[in-house]
Amino acid sequence: MFEIAPSLLSADFTRLEGEIEAVRAGGASVLHVDVMDGQFVPNITIGLPVVKSIRKATDMTIDTHLMIVEPGHYAAKFAEAGADMVSVHIEADRHLHRTLCSIRDAGAKPGVAINPATPLILLEEALPYADFVLLMSVNPGFGGQSFIPTSVQKLKRLRQMIDDRGLPTRIEIDGGIDADNIRTIVESGAEIIVAGSAVFGGGEPEAAVKNLIEKGTVWV
Repeated sequence: MFEIAPSLLSADFTRLEGEIEAVRAGGASVLHVDVMDGQFVPNITIGLPVVKSIRKATDMTIDTHLMIVEPGHYAAKFAEAGADMVSVHIEADRHLHRTLCSIRDAGAKPGVAINPATPLILLEEALPYADFVLLMSVNPGFGGQSFIPTSVQKLKRLRQMIDDRGLPTRIEIDGGIDADNIRTIVESGAEIIVAGSAVFGGGEPEAAVKNLIEKGTVWV
């Protein structure tokens, strides 16, 4: 089974609570929140106050993706603000083990995010401390990008790496995922599917989530 995690970066912030209720009605179980600082990535988005507000508006799982420099200074604060999952980029954190432990101590599930050109071997020592890996299938920083095709093979290799070690670590994937490629991505080992434009771009997020679930489900 897989979960759909609509990316609120693509939602209409003038009616955010309604957007959240729509994706929930469609079958989404996770809300993906992108936090960008304009330094690690060339964009600036939301921060702690918005996460706190989202927590008040829903009991859905809040998945916070930190695309920021020095994530160790803020990761636990996002957990304290109400995030259930907090991922930090391996490229941005020089003390990854400490950060992952701080997220867990604050009551959230720690995750490691990894960019498209970053080799998986760098995850090896961090995997036992991460509840999930967020595999980027686009370069982070903007919504609406096209899926990088080589991400499928990277996803399969990550699935094998985790399985070979007998770890319960889940795989989340983010970037360019839609109804045309979700089946391949699920079959390749992804368990949490982040989708932004594919959910909110057509103006009917509830129907879009239902369609993604239908397209990604493998009937046996």
